[in-house]
Amino acid sequence: MANITLSLDDGLIKAGREYARKNHGTSLTNLIRKLLKDTVTPSSGQWVHECFALMDKAKGRSGTKGLSREDLSRG
Repeated sequence: MANITLSLDDGLIKAGREYARKNHGTSLTNLIRKLLKDTVTPSSGQWVHECFALMDKAKGRSGTKGLSREDLSRG
């Protein structure tokens, strides 16, 4: 595993370590690693599919016109 060096304010590092420990039970390094992985890996879009599945399950309507996934992806 490769290492990188980041330059951050001492107060930010201290607050980050405390946040990681109190809210996630982990180290700042592990929290940053997870956040970066979740942000840049293809599987990070999995939550979008989960949201669509929940919307499909809810059987909601969008006014008089139902929207398909294709309609939404055309943007």
